Amino acid sequence: METQEKTWMPVFQTRAKKSNLKVVIFDLDDTLYDEVDYCKSGFGACAHFLEETIEDLPSEGIFNTFWEQFCKGNQTQTFNSALEKLGIPYNDELIEELIKTYREHKPKITLPKDSLAVLKQLRKKYTLAMLTDGFLPAQKLKVKALKIEKFFNCIVYTEELGRNFWKPSPEGFEKILETLQIQPENAVYVGDNEKKDFITPNRLGFQTIQLIRDAHIHTSDCKKDGYAAKYLVKKISLLPDLLEQI
Repeated sequence: METQEKTWMPVFQTRAKKSNLKVVIFDLDDTLYDEVDYCKSGFGACAHFLEETIEDLPSEGIFNTFWEQFCKGNQTQTFNSALEKLGIPYNDELIEELIKTYREHKPKITLPKDSLAVLKQLRKKYTLAMLTDGFLPAQKLKVKALKIEKFFNCIVYTEELGRNFWKPSPEGFEKILETLQIQPENAVYVGDNEKKDFITPNRLGFQTIQLIRDAHIHTSDCKKDGYAAKYLVKKISLLPDLLEQI
């Protein structure tokens, strides 16, 4: 498919007839803001925790080691690898305490100006909702820090439904449909992660849009049928124009 130097592009060459969109449902992490900023904030909180626990070990050096390991792609054993490199003895209890600190810290994140502008613009025409995975305290603290709750008529934290209902489970999507009393064909889901965000809303009959931010964490594509979004944008500021075209 030949792509145009444009605001947006359809992933598929065939396009359905224009739909009557009423609801725009957003993912949170790496969709409305750069998740990497949250990761930096969390590692900073953990570094300060260790600085207070271990003498003569400045938080800046701890943070740099955490970040080095994370950037190497070690995103599941970051704390273990960093502590080993720092020469700090650890056990399961310390790792659990670091994870707890990371998930429950008050994040130092702000909503990008382009995201704020788009939310303000879209809520004048559409009903806005949010569907987000992740550990509940962390997700709620992110929403509070970003000051975005006021924009949404419905927010579904899949963790409240149960760990088994994280995406790609249909439960969260169906909860929004039920709460807002809408049909799938009147809704669009905007997310970032091709591995889990779009397969279910595609099957349910939603329109789907993948937003790829410059600093996005989940960079790999999913080659399975049905997993790709129907449309793709690379700047959130281009979203309103795309919605007008769908």
